[in-house]
Amino acid sequence: MTTKRDYYEILGVDRNADEATIKSQYRKLAMKYHPDRNPEDKEAEERFKEAAEAYGVIRDSEKRGLYDRYGHEGLRDTGFSGFGGFEDIFSSFGDIFEDFFGFGMRGTSRAAARRGSDLRYDLEIDFMDAAFGVETEITVEKQERCDTCDGAGCEPGTSYETCPVCRGAGQVARSQGFFSIRTICPNCRGEGQSIPHPCHHCRGTGRMLNSKAVIVKIPAGVDTGSRLRLTGEGESGLKGGPPGDLYVVIHVRPHDFFKREGTHVICEIPISFVDAALGMTVEVPTLTGEKSLEIPKGTQPDELFSFKGLGIPSLRGSRKGDQIIQLQIMTPTNLSKKQESLLREFAQLESSKFSSKIKRFFNGKQ
Repeated sequence: MTTKRDYYEILGVDRNADEATIKSQYRKLAMKYHPDRNPEDKEAEERFKEAAEAYGVIRDSEKRGLYDRYGHEGLRDTGFSGFGGFEDIFSSFGDIFEDFFGFGMRGTSRAAARRGSDLRYDLEIDFMDAAFGVETEITVEKQERCDTCDGAGCEPGTSYETCPVCRGAGQVARSQGFFSIRTICPNCRGEGQSIPHPCHHCRGTGRMLNSKAVIVKIPAGVDTGSRLRLTGEGESGLKGGPPGDLYVVIHVRPHDFFKREGTHVICEIPISFVDAALGMTVEVPTLTGEKSLEIPKGTQPDELFSFKGLGIPSLRGSRKGDQIIQLQIMTPTNLSKKQESLLREFAQLESSKFSSKIKRFFNGKQ
């Protein structure tokens, strides 16, 4: 589990810093790590989100008080768990970004670029493919950039215009008695711009629903619930924004013979009680072929044996688990007369040995 850094340390301020100092320091960090200034930089993206989370707590007197007294645990019951993405940050601190950068969203106007949505694809694979890894092709339906307008939403040769209703503000004001209420402009839906001539192909959305073949490289050792992230294979962004990611969730089909516990492979081998008593050599199927297993004399039911390193590789390293063999000692049925006679003779011998032990036990007690 990752330990969160101290919010004051993230912002670079002391615990007694006033609101102006905190805001000023956040401004510097936001400018330094802003996604438009650091395209495709994952570390800068994380720093940007981390600074926003810290500022979201320290700027709020109630949350700050809880954090000062109880640390990160004190925020657990407030419902605050950081921000899901850039849009949450820009929405929460829109006024600050307008002060800092001259715009509230990621662009030079309210009609800003927006990152595309992430997608999920559930993929079912065979047990052996999960054990050894496999490369497969999947088909994903997603919104992709319109080729006709190149994602702009405008008919080729035309462009956006300032919304005539809100005059680019993205909001309209209406009066109710002594109060003036500002709401999102119904004409441009808060964008501040309108499309007088929408693209005939995508109808002004800038995107079209398409099917795309995607190659997925599945590493050895995945299990049901494993998630693979394919960067940039989600839906196309809006107005030039970056695409989202595709998350492939793995579901492994059960195997007829093998079972899995972590990186260990479990199998059951049936043998007769005679073989268990006398010992034998049996060929055991493994993930890579058959391997001989020596079963000693007097082996008991449910006794376990193992082949070291013949299990499934760990996703966190090159080490493999073991193959665990559990013996099932089978009781014979439909005996012939000769078999039954021999077993009765064997039972009498065993009964005689057992009776002798009982007698010696009680005689020793007297």
